Order: sequence, then structure tokens, then C-alpha cells
Amino acid sequence: MSQDSFSPHAVALPQARRQSLVDSALEALSEHIASGMWPVGARIPTEGELGEILRVGRNTVREAIRVLSHAGILEVRQGDGTYVRSLEDPGTLMRTISRSSLREHFELRTMLEIETARLAALRRSTGDLQRIKAGLNARGEWAEGESVDAFLERDSAFHRAIAEASRNGALIQLYRYFLGTARDAARAAILEHGVTEPSLSLHEGLYHAIEASDPARAARAARAILRPLTKAFSLDRDPAAIGARRRKDPTMTRHPR
Repeated sequence: MSQDSFSPHAVALPQARRQSLVDSALEALSEHIASGMWPVGARIPTEGELGEILRVGRNTVREAIRVLSHAGILEVRQGDGTYVRSLEDPGTLMRTISRSSLREHFELRTMLEIETARLAALRRSTGDLQRIKAGLNARGEWAEGESVDAFLERDSAFHRAIAEASRNGALIQLYRYFLGTARDAARAAILEHGVTEPSLSLHEGLYHAIEASDPARAARAARAILRPLTKAFSLDRDPAAIGARRRKDPTMTRHPR
């Protein structure tokens, strides 16, 4: 099928599942690349067209394309489009991670956040610090009546700015993908399990540690941010038990639902 004749409604790609949007978009793209629908050297549909087919936003499609591009499956040519470079599927490990339990996810995220924060404290530039501060200010607290997705997007932007300050290209690419599944996990924790997002003060502590170029302090701050979530999912899943933990833990603030 040529790019010129492509119609968003002409190809029946699987629709992305809401519980794991980036993972589903990645899986759908990988399957169709492996099937030869878009052979090596072919230009794939635009982000907007793929988003319409999969019924996901452009940001979700962009994250999936970034993963495949970093793995050497796709090649993004600025001003020209995205082309297939290989038919191999690199997504198996990432899909396994995204399908893990919430406890496993937050334990893994804690390890990733700690090292990301430590490297950012060691390597950040003045420009990095300004971007992290801007992300912190934009994140703020969860406003009453605000959608969960809007708040989590701002939270992700703050953490992404920290990852970019690590100066580790592989880590940055991994983090960009992982943030997609992190948003899904955080959404499930908030809406399905009554767990609340860590407070702004904890995020301010992380910023100040990076500002001070103190890697040990930054690592502790990153761990503190994820501790309420890892604690919640290491307990009985019974709502009463989770509620009791929330009342005892001062680092967890209740937000409107």
C-alpha cells in the first residue's frame, strides 16, 4: 500500500486497550511491521493517522515510535516521515514489564527513579535545572475537579525533565517509554485502589537535592516519592487496609476523585 493512497480507515489495526495505551500501540505497530504490511524501507502512516486508527492520542503514538526508533526498527527522518528499518520485534521485554502487577511496577519504578535522580544531581546543567523547576511549578498539586490524566501528564513532564538531565541516552529512551506505563499504573492506583499521588512537598525535596548537586540526597528523595505507593501495594489489597495505611502515612495527601 503506497503512502499516497493511504486512508486511516482502510487498514484494520487492533485498537489500543485503555489499560496500557503505549504498550498496546507498540504491540500493534510491531505486529504489523513484522507481518510485512510496511516492508523495510517503507514510510509508515503519520502520527495523526496512526492515532486515529488506534484511537489513542498523538503523544501515545509518539512514545511507541520512539521505542521502535531507539531499537532500530523505525527511523525518524525529520521533515520526511518515519520509515521501517527492520522487521524484528524488540517489544517483548517492554510488554512484559507493562503487564506486571502494580506492586512489581512500583518496585521497578523506584529503582529507575533513584538512579535517574542520582545521575541528574551529578550531571545537570543550569538549563536542566531551569526545566526541572518549570516542570515542578507546572505540576503543582492536583486541583479540585481536574481530571486524573491531566494531572499525571504534568507529573510525567517533571520526571521526564529529571531523566533528560541524567545525560544517559539509553536511560532517557527507556524512561520515555516507561512513563507511558507509569501513567497507566498511577491511574489504576488512584482510580481503582484509592491510593493517592505523593505530595508536592516530596517533589520539591527532589528538586532541591538536584539543585544542590547532592546525588545521595536526590536518591533518598526519589525513594521517598515512591515509598507511599510501594507500601500500599505491599499490603493487603483490601480497601480498608489501604485506607488505614493512608491515614497513618503523612506523606500521602488525599485528592478529590
